Amino acid sequence: MGSYKCCLCFTRKFRWCEAEPPADVRAAFAAHAGEGGSYMAADQFRKFLADQGDAGHDAELVIEKGIQLGPRQHLRGKLPVPAFTLDDFHRYLFSVELNPPIRSQVPALLFLDQLLHLLDLGHNSYLTGNQLSSDCSDVPIIKALKNGVRVIELDMWPNATKDNIDILHGRTLTSPVELIKCLRSIKEHAFSASPYPVIITLEDHLTPDLQAKVAEMVVETFGDLLYYPDSESPNEFPSPESLKKRIIISTKPPKEYLAAKNDKEKNGNSQNLNDDEEAWGKEVPGLQTELNKVSAFSFAVF
Repeated sequence: MGSYKCCLCFTRKFRWCEAEPPADVRAAFAAHAGEGGSYMAADQFRKFLADQGDAGHDAELVIEKGIQLGPRQHLRGKLPVPAFTLDDFHRYLFSVELNPPIRSQVPALLFLDQLLHLLDLGHNSYLTGNQLSSDCSDVPIIKALKNGVRVIELDMWPNATKDNIDILHGRTLTSPVELIKCLRSIKEHAFSASPYPVIITLEDHLTPDLQAKVAEMVVETFGDLLYYPDSESPNEFPSPESLKKRIIISTKPPKEYLAAKNDKEKNGNSQNLNDDEEAWGKEVPGLQTELNKVSAFSFAVF
């Protein structure tokens, strides 16, 4: 509570306005505070840090800086020793300067299947606007990569003459962009914000001959940047550290095929399903096969 003169005539009192410490902060403070829980001295704060696995900080210095973040000294009340009050402790916990977030470095032992839960993902990464009538371009892809996005989705469709591959949001009025342009932009900007791997998810609406063309484009564009697993079915994925500066290709069948497959499986119509797979060209295995033809190694397709 602070008192201030107004117009030299009367005094007004203002309560120090700050968010109340939540219950878990109060509990942590009470567990380490002394003198009936009114303050946390340096040795008690040091024990708190050690309990959290952080014994590398100077407790006295942190307390001194933490006190400076709070209200003026006469508003805090007098303490017998330099110490944190509950409010000081609360401010310390949420201070970017004194208690910054966990460092952004990815642990080397984190495997890729775990890393996928932590990735910034791009959905329809090529769209400049809405999903119905906007332009498709490599510009949003470049922007996403510069912002740290690690997964780029590309929807592949045959172009108007059926002899090349366009990227667009299918069955809409979106204008297409060529696949090769997107791939070249990804190569140029993939690691501008982070050295960790970029995953390109290809939603495949192509015929087998165009799948083969995609495989050639991918291998020619990325070359040694491509990740090739040691085996087709690894027991565990490599760590992000070992995948720095690598491009990983992921393929998936189109949504309409998955929906039709699910309906037919429910109806038990396996024969028709097999016929459809033959007509469709078994896209996911087909792209894998074509990649194997282009390269002497097995490609990483998740």
